[in-house]
Amino acid sequence: MSSELFSLKGKTALITGATHGIGMAMAMGLGKAGAKIVINGRSSQEKIDRAVETYQAAGIEAYGYRFDVTDENQVVAAVDKIEQEVGAVDILVNNAGIIKRVPLLDMPVADFEEVIKTDLTGVFTMTRPVARKMVERRAGKIINICSMMSELGRNSVGAYAAAKGGLKMLTRNMATEWAKHNVQVNGIGPGYFATSQTEPIRVDGHPMNDFIVSRTPAGKWGDPDDLQGAAIFLASKASNFVTGQVVYVDGGILATIGRPAGEN
Repeated sequence: MSSELFSLKGKTALITGATHGIGMAMAMGLGKAGAKIVINGRSSQEKIDRAVETYQAAGIEAYGYRFDVTDENQVVAAVDKIEQEVGAVDILVNNAGIIKRVPLLDMPVADFEEVIKTDLTGVFTMTRPVARKMVERRAGKIINICSMMSELGRNSVGAYAAAKGGLKMLTRNMATEWAKHNVQVNGIGPGYFATSQTEPIRVDGHPMNDFIVSRTPAGKWGDPDDLQGAAIFLASKASNFVTGQVVYVDGGILATIGRPAGEN
């Protein structure tokens, strides 16, 4: 019975921005739980195809589509095509996003707006055509990838934090409006993870590495696979009465004010 609660067999999951990194890790988890995987990207079709091959090599049925989540016309056309060619989207994971590390006083308005457009408005644009179909079918799971920056500020990531803080509240409002239609909407807030993007700073002695390890009660960077459990839970019927929540997978960072200097 417990395994059935978390089974995604027969489900189709659309994960945006899942050609690498934490998006790919979560998609792998959903696929191993039985779901058909559909990924998207806005770069080259070749990169998308290579990612699809990676999923297929792991024994996962996977498909890839190239479109931009910030372009409403592209999104609507892609969702229609996916539902015709692969099947109804049962699970949507809004993972696509960007970050620009620039202090607010130095940040051009155009750069600020680009981050908001991708990380916040893009989720709205991507979700609506999928949610409309979920509401009609009276079933669906939506997972928005939030961030610890949904709760905390940090130097040079003001635009990203503004977008992710807004995404937390968008998640709650989506949940509020669609719960009566049996559509659950939740978020996952990743902490600091060992990905290709963080590899240059994950070396002993690097100030950021030392800060993350000392700031995290678990005492280490997260493995992207650590996100799979939360994704499977929120995508499965195990979470049928859970909606409007953000699950922070952060090794305990948000639970503590941190250790005093010199404390082991």
